[in-house]
Amino acid sequence: MAAVNINPDAKALEEAFFAEENARLLEQLRTESAKEERRAALREVVMIQDEDYLDHLIELGIAPETVLALSLVPLMAVAWADGQLDERERQAVLKAAEQKGVDPDSPGHQLLNNWLSRPPAPQLFEAWKRYIGSIWETFTEGQRREMRVNLMDWMTGVAEAAGGFLGLTSKISAPERAVLQEVEALLPDS
Repeated sequence: MAAVNINPDAKALEEAFFAEENARLLEQLRTESAKEERRAALREVVMIQDEDYLDHLIELGIAPETVLALSLVPLMAVAWADGQLDERERQAVLKAAEQKGVDPDSPGHQLLNNWLSRPPAPQLFEAWKRYIGSIWETFTEGQRREMRVNLMDWMTGVAEAAGGFLGLTSKISAPERAVLQEVEALLPDS
């Protein structure tokens, strides 16, 4: 049987096709790898381990730093609600941050310490409210419920940290309660 002489144009077409297909597959692999890296990074700071939830965060463009801000800004708002920060409130915020994966040697921890040294600008909480309001309805009812419960528990823990007067008064001051109610109203679970 004689060797078949391949038309050079056919060979060029074949090479171009496979080069394009390989480039497409390589890009797909890179995209999947980058997504898995983002998912792993988010998994470290998000208490919810649901893969669909993590993928949704990625689709929204939410990075681990954004998750920390979404978690910590309301804690700061309730901690500073009465215009001062009690040492117990400070420790409650730091403990919540550590539970969220903020390493004491990280820039995030340094930023948090800055926030704890003086009240954050009111615009920070306002920006948080606008942002959470813009993305809240994109989550499933179950995801919203879980996020709401986690956040309200942390905020309540910070508010209760300063305690009442000799155990005779409520552990939560009126300004702290107002912040809690405001956040609760922003985060409907259904």
